[in-house]
Amino acid sequence: MTLSDELGAVVRAYLADRPDATWQAFARDVGAAGLLVPERYGGAGCGPAEAAAVAEELGRALSPHPFLQSAVLAVGALMADGDEDARARLLPELASGAATATVVLPDDGDLALADDRLSGSAPYALDGEIVLVYTGGHLVEAEPTRRTAYPTMDETRPLVSLTFDRAPVRRLGPGTSWARVRDLGIAALAAEQTGGAARCLEMATEYARSRRQFGRPIGSFQAIKHKLADVLLLVESARSAARAAAEAAAAEAAADTEAEADTEAEVFAAVAGSYCAEAYLTAAGENIQVHGGIGVTWEHPAHRYLKRATSDAQLLCPPRTHRARLAAHVFGEA
Repeated sequence: MTLSDELGAVVRAYLADRPDATWQAFARDVGAAGLLVPERYGGAGCGPAEAAAVAEELGRALSPHPFLQSAVLAVGALMADGDEDARARLLPELASGAATATVVLPDDGDLALADDRLSGSAPYALDGEIVLVYTGGHLVEAEPTRRTAYPTMDETRPLVSLTFDRAPVRRLGPGTSWARVRDLGIAALAAEQTGGAARCLEMATEYARSRRQFGRPIGSFQAIKHKLADVLLLVESARSAARAAAEAAAAEAAADTEAEADTEAEVFAAVAGSYCAEAYLTAAGENIQVHGGIGVTWEHPAHRYLKRATSDAQLLCPPRTHRARLAAHVFGEA
């Protein structure tokens, strides 16, 4: 069993035993908040593969913990573009769970930096106490002038609108590595989507074994068998795509040739971002179909997975955008 497998098993057991644990408790007991933080800043010093293992279990449990935005994107941004002062000041807080952070990427809004003042808005951002923004070729920290929470369809994934009205900024470093940070986040999100899809398959399979019609389990009917077999193929393929994206992100961080590493990581991230999002949507939909009427009731959790799959499919670019990025590598810019 690999370190990633062991970590995933620990997280699964913890979430099953303490489903209502706070982010601070989760960070303290499991160390997930500081997984990507180097040991000198109070973290575990692990890599994208271990982050993917945690993300998969969080997705399986529909956890609302801010792992993606704080432990992956924010830590990734600080490690890629933050200067030493920024890392020493922010990473220990993030690693301990004492604070959470979020990252606004260049495509996330209409933000403009002038005279160390930030103006504009990011209409849909993951929520975090500390806001890091890529803008004007820099990574900056800024306090939003206005922060508005949305009543989202997926209540396990809080989104906010961030507005900046000439808000003063603190420059943290160059903003040249934002694409790397995005791809790291896509790899973690793909793992999370895989975990959700796998749980949908488990629920559908369990129900197909126990629900009886015409004197036998519905899982014995060919139509149900084919549905479950198709979802199994999607889940296993999604897991392979997500792990490949995480491995490419790890190789990118350790590569000697930066250009080649960037290209490979972007390709694998685009594949995972496209495939895993649609696999999750299909698995969540088929889970409801197998359950029939009970699958659309408020009391059954199946609808919650469909909502998460739907919101995740728009996070960090929808599948069509990932395919467009992939096409540029496969067919060239033309």
